[in-house]
Amino acid sequence: MKRICTLLLAAGLVFGAATGASAIDFKAKGQWLMGFGVSDTSPTRHTRAPGQQSLKSNDDDVFDARQRVRLQLDAVASEALSGTVYFEIGDQIWGRANGVANRGAGGALGADGVAVEVKRAYIDWIVPQTDLKFRMGIQGLVLPNVAGGSAVFDGDVAAVTASYAFNENVGLTAFWARPVNDNFNGAGGTGTDRPNYLDNIDLFALTLPLTFDGVKVTPWVMYGMMGKNALRNYGAPAAAGGWGTADGFLDASLLSYYSGFNTGFTPNAAWNTSKHYGSLFWAGLPVAITAFDPLNIEFDINYGYVEAMGRYNVTKRLDPTAWDRASTQRQGWLAKALVEYKLDWGVPGIFGWYASGDDGNVKNGSERMPSIVPCGSFTSFLGDGNLGWGRQDYAVSYAGTWGIGAQLRDMSFVEDLSHTFRVAYWGGTNSTSMVKYMNNADSWRGGWGNEGPYLTTHDGLVEFNLVNSYKIYENLEMNLELDYVINCMDNGTWTRRGYNGGAGNGTFSKQDMWKAQVVFAYSF
Repeated sequence: MKRICTLLLAAGLVFGAATGASAIDFKAKGQWLMGFGVSDTSPTRHTRAPGQQSLKSNDDDVFDARQRVRLQLDAVASEALSGTVYFEIGDQIWGRANGVANRGAGGALGADGVAVEVKRAYIDWIVPQTDLKFRMGIQGLVLPNVAGGSAVFDGDVAAVTASYAFNENVGLTAFWARPVNDNFNGAGGTGTDRPNYLDNIDLFALTLPLTFDGVKVTPWVMYGMMGKNALRNYGAPAAAGGWGTADGFLDASLLSYYSGFNTGFTPNAAWNTSKHYGSLFWAGLPVAITAFDPLNIEFDINYGYVEAMGRYNVTKRLDPTAWDRASTQRQGWLAKALVEYKLDWGVPGIFGWYASGDDGNVKNGSERMPSIVPCGSFTSFLGDGNLGWGRQDYAVSYAGTWGIGAQLRDMSFVEDLSHTFRVAYWGGTNSTSMVKYMNNADSWRGGWGNEGPYLTTHDGLVEFNLVNSYKIYENLEMNLELDYVINCMDNGTWTRRGYNGGAGNGTFSKQDMWKAQVVFAYSF
């Protein structure tokens, strides 16, 4: 009798599970990318320190083949409740066994690298009998923006988001995000050096989307608090007790520190402060005007501030024994705009931006606008205006630069084939006196950690993009991108102030940068 009861109980559990499962609607979507490209992204060909031989600046392979897979599974219980998990396999570089934080891994012989990661995992639900919506978990967050993408935050992060629509014209969205926490392994084990102590960054934001006939305005503000240990070990190699990830450029985009500086110690060690937490603040005003359709006008204004959390030594190239005591404070602003006119065959337009730059005095910090995960998209080589594939290690905030450009977007003369052509000039707003603190001429490229190129008022770039997209099938597209950048950096600015390693001038030879890649994208 006991055995029969056990069987009946087991059957009840099976049928009960089946009944519960039948109430859930599972939906899947995803994308495969297969890409092949050639490129040289270094602004210098060779550099030479005084008394030393000339060294090649870029030893990376010219040719590269890689792939990436993203799969999203939605478990939908009703319009009021659903859950989502989003996996990513890659970015796998063909032939590479290991990569930074497994990025690029799994492409070697045997193809058994650990390359699967959870990109997003969250639930969506609506408070019963209301229009208040919540999203909880690791999710994609983008601060409101127009005209060239977000220059402050566009990425995946653990967060709670709440949104409410008062009517068709006015809404409100708020979120709390925790991008960094519990990554400090401890330095002394006592006081404020204990593991996982004062090492969190928390962000709180409010956005107010206002939508009217022909005009959309979304003012927003974001306040943050950063613990004194938040960036310690964050970007350090795994062997040094850190994450060992490619995301270690966060310190360079939040603090005054620039990755090309000659430093007595890194900003990860600029924690020697009596403050436990420092304040972060950003504000933005994106405006899109479509009232004059087919004319489209967009402009966006941003401001950012990061409170000083300690100081660090920065040495001078002409005399490595001389140094200044630099502040980690950082604040700045950015304005960008886009005007375009829709035609039957394409969309011509002009765009531009201007951002504050360093004034040359490291003692008062940096005047470049700080950012968390910027994703500027005016162009596709220096920016992220195409697939954005292979650029996971950095993006563009436009900090310390200005530019103007023209584009012909979505031109189509043959069915299923479209083209986008852009040309843009990049200039710098950073003082030339900052160069005396740089490691060498090739450190001009070092600022591409999480922000884009570091340009002085004497430097410039001319960027050309041609992006061609052909729809082979309904779900299969071939994307051909051709990019070229004319390097107008000023040799005199970067050589007359000396070279790391002692007094006297080092030399370097600059070069243009280029890229050509073809990517096959299967989406479902």
